[in-house]
Amino acid sequence: MKIVVCIKQVPDTKGGVAFNPDGTLNRAAMETIMNPDDKAGLEAALRLKDEYGAEVSVITMGLPKAADVLREALAMGADKAYLETDRVLGGADTWATSQTVAAGLRKLDYDLIITGRQAIDGDTAQVGPQISERLNIPIISYAEDLKIEGDSVIVKRVYDDRYHIVKAKMPCLITALAELAEPRYMTPGGIFDACDAEITTWSRADLDTLDDSNVGLKGSPTKIARASDKVRKGAGTVEKNLDADEAAAYICNKLLEKHII
Repeated sequence: MKIVVCIKQVPDTKGGVAFNPDGTLNRAAMETIMNPDDKAGLEAALRLKDEYGAEVSVITMGLPKAADVLREALAMGADKAYLETDRVLGGADTWATSQTVAAGLRKLDYDLIITGRQAIDGDTAQVGPQISERLNIPIISYAEDLKIEGDSVIVKRVYDDRYHIVKAKMPCLITALAELAEPRYMTPGGIFDACDAEITTWSRADLDTLDDSNVGLKGSPTKIARASDKVRKGAGTVEKNLDADEAAAYICNKLLEKHII
């Protein structure tokens, strides 16, 4: 079994965010981490490796420093790593990102592709489903649990106030919730090996199935109107000495004033 996990290096928002003049994130200026949902997906893949002897590869698109999260994945137990990096790929929205990542995946053999549900820097939850569309393979999203049965994967999928148990034949794509698996720690030996491991790097020229009209900022139909750091909330008001009925009436009146209800 061959599993490919799509991971992303995202800003560590605890330290704040920085923007370029065009409204895109200045990723080079921020501290970064591996996207949490992706890390859970990687752990799920590594557990399948432990159980079935699967080969686990990781792929990312980003700046050259995105190799850091690939080495972290290798130190956790992944076998191979692939980095798509080129100046012309920068500023991509979900449309352009999924086109580029899918172009890289076409160069690989896979039975199962795992992505995170969404990235904490965009929160769109669009890239995983778009990749499956580009590759014309089935997708099961919002996976909280999964198991392999023959040539199929069975997924416990979170849906509103219930669960779906969904079965799909491989090859297919799964988008992982953070609850899918608690990520393991890197091992000392894994860290040493990861430092020496070779990361396959692809530029735009290596992605021969990619159309230039779908690349980077110029190939992104989504345009940023405005960007800012998180807005700080005011102190608010505190009402004391209200009984339950008075408190409920007060809240309802405030919601009416703001046209929320």
